Amino acid sequence: MSKDFTDEDAKLLEDLGVKPEPIEHRTYTPAQERILAGFEDIERFVEEHGRLPEHGEHNDIFERLYAVRLDRILSLPECLELLEPLDQQGILQKAKKNIPQDTQNLTDEELLQSLGVKDTPSPLTDLKHVKPRREIRSPEEVARRRPCENFAKYKVIFDRIQREIRQGDRKTVPFGGHAEVEIGQLFIVGGQKALVVGMDEEFITEYDRKNCRLHVIYDNGTESRALLRSFQRALHEDKNSRRILDSDNEVPELFRDQPEDGDVETGYIYVARSLSEDSFIADKRDLIHKIGMTTRSPEDRIRSASKDPTFLLCAAQLVASYQLSNINPGKMEKLLHTFLNEARLDVNLADRFGQKVKPREWFLVSLETIQTIVELLRRGTLLQYHYDARQAQIIHSESGEVFKVES
Repeated sequence: MSKDFTDEDAKLLEDLGVKPEPIEHRTYTPAQERILAGFEDIERFVEEHGRLPEHGEHNDIFERLYAVRLDRILSLPECLELLEPLDQQGILQKAKKNIPQDTQNLTDEELLQSLGVKDTPSPLTDLKHVKPRREIRSPEEVARRRPCENFAKYKVIFDRIQREIRQGDRKTVPFGGHAEVEIGQLFIVGGQKALVVGMDEEFITEYDRKNCRLHVIYDNGTESRALLRSFQRALHEDKNSRRILDSDNEVPELFRDQPEDGDVETGYIYVARSLSEDSFIADKRDLIHKIGMTTRSPEDRIRSASKDPTFLLCAAQLVASYQLSNINPGKMEKLLHTFLNEARLDVNLADRFGQKVKPREWFLVSLETIQTIVELLRRGTLLQYHYDARQAQIIHSESGEVFKVES
């Protein structure tokens, strides 16, 4: 997920009383990310055991691997250059300077053979009779946390959030499946409140997956530079994890059949189909929809679709619209797009001036599903669910049950 710091992100932090701080952007290569991940294993071992990993047949195989890995790090200047600025525990300074000669030039296969592990097709991940790494990681393994030096300004925020939760001005909901994490959002994970205050530039992992580093502040006075996917995994694995919402996200009575006194019309949700003859769109026309917001009439919004890159520079057909009252259209649009993020189409094209654009409002989802989502919005219960694009179903985040519209 590519993430630039936007005016909307700044507004979210401003609403929380946090003044945005410049974030030092640094992009790591896949090889550097593997080195960082390997060093985090060593950091976690030191944190849990209070000592450096040691060699010796009497030790656990992972401890022996970490010990050899530490030796190799100390022998490679490029590793030291990368890790020393990040070594908050001083592990590299504490480590022994005399690197064992018999481990300096070993290949990974030779290293594992020396540890008694042979004939493994993928030596670093498929150790026989050893639990995969993902099974021994706990939800607390997000990143190595360290004291937050300027926590005083965040403590005021956490105290206010707790007070608002107690007073009912904020509520918490289950994290939900495949939910996005963005700047300014609040969570409860591992029994602690967590505020996302920064997001570094995106990088591609060795498995061709997008990832990035977050800056997360916890209410116990610590902070971390967690990997986005690690933080999401921790939220998913913690059965008690929650998302903290403010009053703007509570989505109570959004639509009314008849306007009431005092209601202010703030816009429309509209759903449109492209009339493009592109084979991909034409073959799936009933499943490809643009979901957007407008403060004009929906009919006016699509009238100039053929000149609008967000409509794929093609004429469009309006298939549904819903009037909003007393609701910020922009926030509602973001809520819907986040809910359907898994079904978002990755579209790139050039506008009439030759500039590259990437429309973000097109989704591979049926009109029936969109109507169901609107029904959940009417009920004020949408945030109890998530959309599973693989099953093309709306799932209750706690019970796992598929939502069905009552007949």
